[in-house]
Amino acid sequence: MTGDRRIRVLVAKPGLDGHDRGAKVIARAFRDAGFEVIYTGLRRTAEQIVNAALQEDVDVIGISVLSGAHMTLCPKIMERVREAKLDDVLVVVGGIVPDEDVASLKECGVREVFGPGASMRNIVDYVRENVR
Repeated sequence: MTGDRRIRVLVAKPGLDGHDRGAKVIARAFRDAGFEVIYTGLRRTAEQIVNAALQEDVDVIGISVLSGAHMTLCPKIMERVREAKLDDVLVVVGGIVPDEDVASLKECGVREVFGPGASMRNIVDYVRENVR
């Protein structure tokens, strides 16, 4: 919880990736954990994701990427996050991300990366422990 309100999470599917099963699964896990969840739907731009985060006053942006475009999409999203001064918003990524790309994603501002097989409980716990 953040103060007197529930943690608000935006689950986003950037780029051309049309596979949203994982995003829907994590959205349900967040909902079942008592979070408020906003799901952006498929094929969102960095601008659309950050605008939604601003409008919805979220605590977390969860980016789901399965397309292999994470090294293009995530830095663009993080640039927009910085431009919007959303410094207090936790940004996490889930999906197919090779181990060698994790450090680069964290350098651009992503706080954590969850790959295939990540436990829903661990993801929920991580968010709960790291929301400011």
